[in-house]
Amino acid sequence: MDLIILDDRVNQQATLITSQLPVNHWHEYLGEPTLADAVLDGLLQSAHQLDLKGDSLRHHRDAHEKDQKLTHRDHLSRKWR
Repeated sequence: MDLIILDDRVNQQATLITSQLPVNHWHEYLGEPTLADAVLDGLLQSAHQLDLKGDSLRHHRDAHEKDQKLTHRDHLSRKWR
């Protein structure tokens, strides 16, 4: 992550950053407290933070795709009877 890029964009352009790692774990992940403070200060000073909770939609999508394949196969098998 380049702090210069973030600094240039502050109050001028939107920046979207996503992470599966909760913000409260970033200090531990980055390892260096000074670096972690600088990164978090730069990111969170005017941030709109969304914490998503709940089941992964990947499981729902996979089940839906499986159902769609079965439905399509069933349709084809009925069509040629």
